[in-house]
Amino acid sequence: MATQHNEPPIDVSYPDGWRYERFIVTIQQRTGVSWAQAAKAARATLETLGERISHGQARDLAEELPAEPRAWLLGSGGPNAEPLDAAGFVRRVAEREGVDPEIAEQRARAVFVALARLVRRQEISDMLAELPEDYAPLLEGAAQRTRDPAAPEALSFEQFLRRVADRAALYPAAARPAAEAVLETLAERIAGGEVDDIAEYLPPELRPVLERGKERSRGKAGRMSLDEFVHRIEEREGVTYKQALDHARAVFATLREAIPDKEFSDLLRQLPRAYYEALL
Repeated sequence: MATQHNEPPIDVSYPDGWRYERFIVTIQQRTGVSWAQAAKAARATLETLGERISHGQARDLAEELPAEPRAWLLGSGGPNAEPLDAAGFVRRVAEREGVDPEIAEQRARAVFVALARLVRRQEISDMLAELPEDYAPLLEGAAQRTRDPAAPEALSFEQFLRRVADRAALYPAAARPAAEAVLETLAERIAGGEVDDIAEYLPPELRPVLERGKERSRGKAGRMSLDEFVHRIEEREGVTYKQALDHARAVFATLREAIPDKEFSDLLRQLPRAYYEALL
């Protein structure tokens, strides 16, 4: 009888440097400012937020932030929350940033959206619960997001295929069958619930192949060695084994950019260690 090994959960979180970059880039994209201005806005907003919310809530948020934003959030607040209304909050941010309140408000909104992409929904909900109703316009973007807070900006179908093509050295026209072959096979290998979770963050054009794989497996995770996984891709795509393996690596690398940290971690937990050793 084969020995079964219970593998410990693995940490596949993006490194601090990457997460900090995405944090600042999100602010840049939403405000059109330089990197330095976006970083200054982030610092001013988080320092003020650290003064406005309770120390316990600031600490909970900080646990999920990269080092620099964590230090900003925890560096200025006291043990108790200051009773700042939204207008007072914006004025304090503006003073720290050295800009007019109107500009500070626009940038603070972007900072809150960027923050919501780094931490869990529950932490954002807890933060919102501590702030009065007059903060609603300032927090609208963070409160109404539909994607997981850890997710990067959504990739379009063309962007997804372009990244697969670049990584696998494929012509753009060949990237779609490669991506579809890998994703359909992956959907056969993992549980149906995880397929649905992944599909939520992928372009709509890729969801039908995930559904086909899920229907074929009836939503149950199938036993499939890495070798069999690659062979199925090879057969679906009509390429060599080596090419199928290269395409799988390209798709997994792109998936890691397209779905949140937690979902990618959940995905890898359903696969034997041989998969992520070969594909990542």
